[in-house]
Amino acid sequence: MTTPSSHTDWISVTGLEKGFETGSYALDNSADLSGKKIELHDASGGVRSLDVDQDQLRVDDGDPVQVRITSLRQGVYLLDWLDERQKPTTSYTVVLDTLSDSYTQVIGTLPTFETIKTGLYERALGGRALTDVNVEISHGAVNQAYSEGVCPHAVTDELIGVRNLYRYSPTEVYEHVYLNENFYTWHCLKGVEKNLCDTDRCHYYKITDDLYLFIWREKIVPTLGIVMIDEQNHRSDGKIFGVGDTEDAPLANFPMASYCQRLNETEYPDEH
Repeated sequence: MTTPSSHTDWISVTGLEKGFETGSYALDNSADLSGKKIELHDASGGVRSLDVDQDQLRVDDGDPVQVRITSLRQGVYLLDWLDERQKPTTSYTVVLDTLSDSYTQVIGTLPTFETIKTGLYERALGGRALTDVNVEISHGAVNQAYSEGVCPHAVTDELIGVRNLYRYSPTEVYEHVYLNENFYTWHCLKGVEKNLCDTDRCHYYKITDDLYLFIWREKIVPTLGIVMIDEQNHRSDGKIFGVGDTEDAPLANFPMASYCQRLNETEYPDEH
């Protein structure tokens, strides 16, 4: 007698967005930066200006774009917007740290549908990354000239071995297991992706004590996730950026925030 294998259907990022909308724990926009002009000085000597007006942003005096600005920790802000004038549409996320007058920037792009069709087996044997979601991560100074060491944000291993629970809404609950410096596992315990799980490429940065920037890039349904995790206040906040249902559908870029808690932490013996 053969027992059929159980499975859960994968859904698009648009479907995920609909699941996260109901009762979302997403933070309200912060008005702290409204009316301010912010200069971002990068390591190459380049300068970009950001003019903030409530939920709109002008970059280098360009046309206004919608921006989401949140703050988990006083003095540290997460700014997120899309530049649809660029091809492909480009995601910009900036951790603006007014405590150290520095920033970390994450620029992300998604693959085309033609690229997505390449199978994981072909990618693996061809030596390619399993995901074609691309990110550029850089650091710089805020309202001052860049100098070496001006930004204290740094790659960290402090989350490695941790298993965290994230409640994004009354209906959506996930756990994360942070495996090593390159990969983590996510598992949906409750919600539209219930029983789905995967292990994906990720990046960890420490912003300040118990406050982390976590970035992940999914390979099955191309997705870029960027969140701040505050282990002191047991909150996370950020966004998911992903392809739509079809090649011509709008891209998804939606907020996600949680009440989070540490479940456990794994420590390996030295001889492993």
